[in-house]
Amino acid sequence: MTEPSIQKSELKKACKNCGAELKYKPGTTTITCEYCGNQEQIALETDPIKELPLRQFLQEKGAQANSEEISILHCKNCGANQHVEENYKSLHCVYCGTPLIREDAKTEQWILPGAVLPFQLTQQEAILRFKKWVNGLWWAPNDLKKATLDPQFTKGLYLPYWTFDAQLYGQYSGARGDYYYETQSYKDSKGRRQTRRVRKTRWIPISGNISGFVDDTLINASKQHTGKVPRGVALWNLKKLQSFESSFLAGFVTEKYTIPLKDGHLEAQEEMRRIADTWARRDIGGDEQRVNTLNINLEEETFKHILLPVYISAYRYKGNEYSFFVNGENGSISGKRPYSFWKIFFAVLAGILLFGLVYLFSK
Repeated sequence: MTEPSIQKSELKKACKNCGAELKYKPGTTTITCEYCGNQEQIALETDPIKELPLRQFLQEKGAQANSEEISILHCKNCGANQHVEENYKSLHCVYCGTPLIREDAKTEQWILPGAVLPFQLTQQEAILRFKKWVNGLWWAPNDLKKATLDPQFTKGLYLPYWTFDAQLYGQYSGARGDYYYETQSYKDSKGRRQTRRVRKTRWIPISGNISGFVDDTLINASKQHTGKVPRGVALWNLKKLQSFESSFLAGFVTEKYTIPLKDGHLEAQEEMRRIADTWARRDIGGDEQRVNTLNINLEEETFKHILLPVYISAYRYKGNEYSFFVNGENGSISGKRPYSFWKIFFAVLAGILLFGLVYLFSK
């Protein structure tokens, strides 16, 4: 009989002292036992992060070359696909708070992550940042500060992203605009003759070639009906990426991509076209640029599947769903918040009364 395969992304590590499950300690390179305090060092890869050949993986057979099975819980409310660690006793979707049933878990195939950016903030630090954020909100209901925020609903989540690299070559045609000035005479409102300098643009047809290496074009690999991570939070320092090691996932939820590699590649091509347009305008020079035609060719394309950290808390307030996000690396925060109708109403009313008093006294 052959030995059963070990899934790199689902490998659980037990404490040597007490047998409890070890969890990754954010901001370190250790996994820790919460029961006895035992710590173990994570074996970090010294080799460069591996880039995978794109063309091979766009073929169905090639996509299985670096893939494995993972257990997934699918949220029927928002569509998120989540791999949940066994230590969670009460399971809820990290995006919308919908209860998840462990027995509904299905085994699916995924391309193994090539890199992960480990959490740098702890769950408690994320909750403290949220409370500070709530305290600074204008027009928020007073009761919001008392809203129940059970730590079990504030979870660390590894988001899936694709990154694409390519050697880009392009040809463009367009025009370069150079400013020049002419002196014009005119009559002012009193009929007196005046002069002024008027800026004009001289356009010169131009064409040329561009080339360069496009590194780590970042494409979101997940799409849900709700719970989209705000743009201000979705900024990470990719230089901190580590080669994938399952120990970094211990104690956190990992989301499986719902945007296939081929669709991510199409979006990356559009982003690379925008990059090529920027390069062409820089090559044209001058004060203004026009790019009429732009043909690009991408060679030596590679990609990797990476996981990036964020804390998410989904909660309900007066029957409505709200969520907030804390970047697990740099602590930036954003979220959907409720507004107090009465606070806004009385503020507007006070403003009207103040305006009325000022008007009366001015008379």
